[in-house]
Amino acid sequence: MRLAGKRCERDTYKLAFKVKQVIVLRSDIKMSPGKAAAQASHAAVSSAEEARRNYPSWWREWIESGQCKIVLKVNSESEILELMRKAKELNLPAALISDMGLTELEPGTITALGIGPAPSNLIDKITGSLPLY
Repeated sequence: MRLAGKRCERDTYKLAFKVKQVIVLRSDIKMSPGKAAAQASHAAVSSAEEARRNYPSWWREWIESGQCKIVLKVNSESEILELMRKAKELNLPAALISDMGLTELEPGTITALGIGPAPSNLIDKITGSLPLY
């Protein structure tokens, strides 16, 4: 992604973006590419809305700087739940997504987590070691 000469990639976002959003998807469940994109979208919108309501200055800076998003993965439900716990412990806007079960997954399957928008240095404390999706 490029906006106003800034790049939003894992290696360059630290210099260009002070506020970002991270989407975490579970890699241990079978989701088609479309399903994974939909779940990531739910996580992005839901956590952004939480930030808009509760952390408006972070949300505004994120909107004005190009809405940097990084998509990462975990290998289990327990890992994603632990990330959610840590996000809440740091008082970060976060949204845990569970599927309605209308297409590919069982109802209630936890699929994704959105964290932020929030300061990159705070999000990195939780997700900095995770691999890209």
